[in-house]
This record gives sequence, structure tokens and C-alpha cells, in this order.
Amino acid sequence: MVTVTIDEKKVEVPQGTTVLNAAREAGIEIPTLCDHPQLTPYGGCRLCLVEIEGARTLQPSCTMPVSDNMVVHTDTDKIREARKFVLSMIFSERNHFCPYCQVSGGDCELQNAAYDEDMTHWPLQPNWQPYPVDASHPFIIIEHNRCILCRRCVRACGELVGNFTLGIEERGANSKLIADLGTPLGESTCIGCGTCVQVCPTGALIDRWSAYQGKETQVETTHTTCVGCSVGCSLNVLTRDNRLVRIEGDWDSDINHGLLCEVGRFDPMEENRDRLLTPLVRKDGILKAATWDEAYSTIAEKLGSLSKEKKQIAGFISTRLPIESMYFFRQLFKDELQANVTTIVDGYAKGTNNLSSEKTSAASFEDVKNADCVVVVGEDITKDHQVVSFFVKRNLPAGTKLITVAEGEDGLDSFAHVTIKNEKLAEGINTIKNNAKVAEILKASENVVIIFGDHAAECEECGKALASIAKIFNAKLLNTYDGANGKAAALLSLVGNVDCSKVAAAYIALGDECASQAFSQSLDKIPFVVVQSSYISPLTANADVVLPSLTWLEQDGHYMNMEGKLTTAQGSLVAPEGVSDNAVILKNIAGKLGLKVSDDWKAALA
Repeated sequence: MVTVTIDEKKVEVPQGTTVLNAAREAGIEIPTLCDHPQLTPYGGCRLCLVEIEGARTLQPSCTMPVSDNMVVHTDTDKIREARKFVLSMIFSERNHFCPYCQVSGGDCELQNAAYDEDMTHWPLQPNWQPYPVDASHPFIIIEHNRCILCRRCVRACGELVGNFTLGIEERGANSKLIADLGTPLGESTCIGCGTCVQVCPTGALIDRWSAYQGKETQVETTHTTCVGCSVGCSLNVLTRDNRLVRIEGDWDSDINHGLLCEVGRFDPMEENRDRLLTPLVRKDGILKAATWDEAYSTIAEKLGSLSKEKKQIAGFISTRLPIESMYFFRQLFKDELQANVTTIVDGYAKGTNNLSSEKTSAASFEDVKNADCVVVVGEDITKDHQVVSFFVKRNLPAGTKLITVAEGEDGLDSFAHVTIKNEKLAEGINTIKNNAKVAEILKASENVVIIFGDHAAECEECGKALASIAKIFNAKLLNTYDGANGKAAALLSLVGNVDCSKVAAAYIALGDECASQAFSQSLDKIPFVVVQSSYISPLTANADVVLPSLTWLEQDGHYMNMEGKLTTAQGSLVAPEGVSDNAVILKNIAGKLGLKVSDDWKAALA
């Protein structure tokens, strides 16, 4: 530890800490535009210049490491003059209207910096050269007139996401942000994660939905959990007047550290399905509006009689639902009604998971980040668990080796050092032992992580092969599971096989899951079907009872990600009147059947 004095405040920080971060520890804010907590210090904008006693010139605080007994000044006449000069040069290069802009209201870091220096005009007249706007991307717009060439977006795309799509062409005043080699963003290798939008300090990169929808002071922010997959990313949902404005990653999260993918950031903005607003009960062949009590009574009467007659009942539950809902579901259907149950993931009912969590969850995301060799088996994590793929891809330039094993094409194939293709996944996994190049890489690696998905988890032969390889090469295994609460579903024994041909009644706790056509058709011949859903769909149209439920943005609850970490979800939107909580619906049905259910879901996961 070293001691440094900043503006007459003494602070003790670890050796190697930058002056900028030491100042933050002391509660002193130094303005900067190119610096970002999740990025490597760059020192490009020069706005963070400070005066260090003993140094001949001002120094950039974002790249200058502290030394013991260093004395720093952050607010002198010399520094203020330098800051104004830096801002003057930035204003002169592009078409910035920060001193007069009334749109940002604290959102724009460039405007904030100008106001902090009492700048009310341009010391140097801008050249007013028009710059193009790239609106080719379905989610993101590049407004070159606002760009300050801080390169935050370029660095984030490479350092955090590992995609390396963005770059800068030309030099000096002609410098310009580009995608790939000058390709329009919408035609480039951009994967639409939106990280560049979130790190941009000026609004040169904006999303199509939230622009001009309200200043930061005019929106409400709710911290919650993404339910797009089992990564369990922490995010902030920005709303205004009970309307979704924008979704941002949480930079302080110990899971995703601010990163989100297209599924978490942009897909919810495009939701346009019709809501269910009242319970429905089929009478004389027609679904008609009913009271909640009538719907509960109909369900309880039918399920109760079938249970007494020992008729087969099936239960399906979406892994997008909170653990609280899953626990009530298990008690009601698996424990009490002796139903065959399983989960719904991406609209499909899933089969048995043959790899227990104790055997397959040894690896963490930190292990993935620190691995010198990653083997991805039976799943395209660039589609299904994108943030994990970011952790893998961004380390490849530093020497991490990547091996993919799959039945078909994989989004990581172009990044991989070795690709193994086999129509039978188990045979492909066993090939790892016999492939000379793969074995050589694994033997030379100290930290090996094997990431595998549902195709491997559902195959008993694959499970044995993975366990064998992990033992031989001292590798850690990471099961991605299926869906946001896939791991919790496995721990609650909710993953199984259901033969619909023998089922007399089926209960589908769908929530806001979008049921696939194949899944819907598999239920066609079941005499009595209940669907608990947020939206109208072909599945609800053919049901006998329909119960309107909350969406993920409207409900509270808990989730367990693939690492086994528990996260909390908080509702950010108020549901329409007449719609009920998913857990409450299941608890009320149990009550109608005269069954008592426990709230102690934590004990069930222990």
C-alpha cells in the first residue's frame, strides 16, 4: 500500500493504482471522457490532467500510477485552463452544441464537462462540416457529428466483447469511427450486444428506442435480473410512465460486469404480443371470460377428480419463471398430484438432465476468464449464452486456446484453434482423447474449462465421456443448463420426460415464454389443458382454462444462474389490472385443492 495526498486529502491505496482511481477513493472527482472503469486506461482525451508536485508538466491521471508520498492537485488555475483548452479542441472538431443543448440534461458527459468549466460558448468556432449518420443497424445508430473519438466503443468491442468490429480510420481531423473496413454497421460483423452504446459518453452511438424518450432525471431505474438465459446478467431497467425506455447492463455486477447481449438489451424492446387480461374458461366449446374464482374452481375440480381416478396428469413450467413459482409448481404437481413434470425452454419441453449439478458446476465465470484453454461442447454459446462467449473470445488474442466440439456449425468455429465435427456428439467428445493436436493443447494448459450445453447434458454417454476427459486433463466443467432457472429446475427435480399420449390433463405454467408450434401441437389430443400465460397464443386459444400472468418485467422473484449464484429480480413495470403473479396463481390452485404448500424454497435447493 502507498499513501498519496490529493487536494490535501490523504488516501492509502494499493501499489499500481492510478491517480484517477486514488482520487475517486478520496471522494474527489476528476473529469474524464475516454476513461471507463471496465476498460484499460487509455489517456486519449487529456481532460483528466492533474498537477503533481515535482513533475514539470501536467499529467493524465487515468494512466499515471501513484507513488508513495505523491502530492496531487486536481483544481488549480493551470489545470482549469488546460481543461478548457481540451474541451475547446473537442468542440471545434465536430458539430457539438453542448453549451446550448437542452436534450441531454446531465446524460452527456461532454456537456457535463463543459458546464463544470463554466463554458457557455465555443472559444474556437466549429468548422460545421457535416458528418454522416449510419442508421443501417436494426438497433444502433451512429451519429458521427457527436463523436469525440474517445475510442471507448472501439476498446469495449475488443476488450470486453471480443468482437473487434469497431475501429478508427484515417488520422487527425479526418479520423472516423468505422465498422470492420468501412462497412455500414448493419452489414458488419456487429453482434448487436449494445455495449458500445452504453459506454459512449456523448450519444454518438444511440439505440433506436430510448433516444429522446426522456432525460436520466425523468426516468425510473429498477435493478433486476435478465431471464434470457442461465447467465443471470444483472441489469437496470429504465422506465417512464410505466413504459419501457431502455435496458442497461450493471457495471457493478459480479456476474456480467455490465455486459449484456442482444437478447437482454434489445429483444425486450421489440415485444409486441397481445396481452391476456382476464381468466378464460371454455364453455360449450367456446372460451369465455370468467372470474378468478371460477377459473380456480374449474381447475381444482378437474385435477382433483383425475387424481382420485389415478389418471395421468402432466405439468410443464417455463424456466423463465422465478424459483418461488417453480417451488409451488413442484409441490402441487410433482409431490401432491404425482404428475409427470418437465421444463419449457425456448418454447420446447426438455428431456432429462443426466449430469447432476454437483458434477458439472465446478467451473465459474472467473475460471472461464482465467482459462488458458476452453473447450465448448454441444452448444453454440454465441447464440444461447452470448455473454459467456464474450468471456471466451476476448481472451483469445492473449493466447487462450479454443476447441469446439459440435454436431454442426458453431458460431465459435471461426475463432477456434481446433474444431471437431461428428454427427454423434458422444463420439466427437471421445475424439478429444485421440486427437493429437487437441491432446497436446490440453496437456500444455494449466487451467482448462469445458463448457457444455443441453445436448451433452441429456446424453448419458456424453456425460461419462466429459467426466473422463475432465479427470484426465484436470479440467473444470461448466454446465450451461437450459433457461434462466434451468439449474434451479434441475435441483428441484423438475426436468424429466413426459409422454403426452397417455396424459388426461396438462397444466402449462408458461409465463411470458413463447410456446413453439411443435410444443403446442404435442398437447392437441390432451382432453383438459390449462395454460398460465402472459400473452395470447395458439396454445391459449386451444386451452380449456387460461390464466393471465405477469411478465418478467412485472414480477419479483429469485433466479439461480449456471454458476449456482442466486440473483434477485424486481418488477419494473406495473401489470394491467386483472393479471396475477405466477407464484400466487399456483398457490391459489393448491388452496382450492385443499393442499398446503411451503414458501421455504431455499431449503428445497440446499
